Amino acid sequence: MAVEMKIPDLAESISEVVISQWLKQDGDYVELDEMICEVETDKAAQELAAEAAGILRIVVPEGETVQVGDVICHIEASESGAAATTTATAAANASTSSTATTTTTATPVADAKEVEMRVPELAESITEVVIGAWLKEEGDFVNMDETICEVETDKASQDLTAEASGILHILAQEGDTLNVGELICTIKPAEAPAGEQPSNNGTPATTQATTNTGSTASSTAAGHPSPAAAKILAEKGINPGEVNGTGVGGRITKEDALNAQKTTQPKASPAPAKKEAPAPAPVAVPGSRNQSRKRMSPLRKTVARRLVSVKNETAMLTTFNEANMQPIKDFRAKYKEQFKEKYGVSLGFMGFFAKACSTALLEIPGVNAQIDGNEIVYNDFVDISVAVSAPKGLVVPVLRNVEGMGFHEIEQGIKNLAIKARDNKLSIEEMQGGTFTITNGGVFGSMMSTPIINAPQSAILGMHNIVDRPMAVNGEVKILPMMYLALSYDHRIIDGREAVTFLVRVKQLLEEPERLLFGV
Repeated sequence: MAVEMKIPDLAESISEVVISQWLKQDGDYVELDEMICEVETDKAAQELAAEAAGILRIVVPEGETVQVGDVICHIEASESGAAATTTATAAANASTSSTATTTTTATPVADAKEVEMRVPELAESITEVVIGAWLKEEGDFVNMDETICEVETDKASQDLTAEASGILHILAQEGDTLNVGELICTIKPAEAPAGEQPSNNGTPATTQATTNTGSTASSTAAGHPSPAAAKILAEKGINPGEVNGTGVGGRITKEDALNAQKTTQPKASPAPAKKEAPAPAPVAVPGSRNQSRKRMSPLRKTVARRLVSVKNETAMLTTFNEANMQPIKDFRAKYKEQFKEKYGVSLGFMGFFAKACSTALLEIPGVNAQIDGNEIVYNDFVDISVAVSAPKGLVVPVLRNVEGMGFHEIEQGIKNLAIKARDNKLSIEEMQGGTFTITNGGVFGSMMSTPIINAPQSAILGMHNIVDRPMAVNGEVKILPMMYLALSYDHRIIDGREAVTFLVRVKQLLEEPERLLFGV
């Protein structure tokens, strides 16, 4: 009897999909739950799994658009022996294949109930997550507390660990959006594969199977990419098995993934290596009009949505000023060596800006406030969000209670957040909150910008590069290191007088840094 496979109801707003790729050929034998094709919507791509074991008969070819509920293929149900017959034919002899299969398969625990893994409650404001990357494959044996997948929110990424030891059955695919409490996967309790344990059986078949199983298990453990590396490899279309990991235990690091981009193409071009004249590597033709497409990451889509939302929902305005940075440069030059020797961290510009902003925010609380419905919330504390460029996009981790911090605490805190952002290790808690944001486009050479407010905050300060410019000082022209300052604010709750007063106060504190020490 043939099983009809139809396009499932992927989401409430999805009415049609495109068959982007068949992963199996017409007439192939497929197993139950084996991935057979990939479909694309206007939001994401998703793989479909076989709903029965048997012979695949493709109805809809690649590139066709079909509606939800349309039939895309038939699977002629076949006895499970078909798979065994195919395996036996490919093997040297049936008995050896049977022995190898028995040796390498995990043993299910009798009468054990499957453990359901659901999306946990990560934070109070998090209602849904996106499956970023599976670190294990369908049917793999996983140990309890072993990391099996990465989930992404609009703030950060987080690893999920197995809640039991057993056989993994994946239900949610990479790129799927799930609500808190929804089912991600199940784990069938089972004992570890026998192939991982020493065997006293001296038969060549068993020895060979055990050796193969051991090497497979070793390579599986060693070849797993880190979450950041897995994302990069997926975007480049590179199989992790083709990458040599240099991390601990052979784990594939982010640097390995980035380097693989450079080495993958040369590996593919010398395919006809046995020929006398290998084909040269393809060279881009001058004036060519090639294009490439790359799927937006969940973080990038969230950033895009929130930035557009801020532009549409706030009365955003930007006011500008400029600051003479010579006093801070002199201050740093005089004390930076002693500062680093005592505290073990460098004295940078960001410490002065964070300190100046926290002082001004307490003096002008309207800039530190935010709208909540029909009310204005005034904060008696200063939590500064620091915009940081991370591998996956822009993130804004929060430095809390800056009003009570010393320079060394601010510098150390910013350094720790920047390292975590670079390594994709920021927690959701470190991304939440914030009453004010500082962004520094100057590190990229920006001279002037109009930064966008980081909602639900009401203001953001933009730093820029320091440029020597001629300035009039006491009737004389002097060359001074100047920086343009930009304050974008929500005019709904911050009046122009407050915004300008705030920025002028920040300028004063930067040009007279001793005020930060004396609190005047």
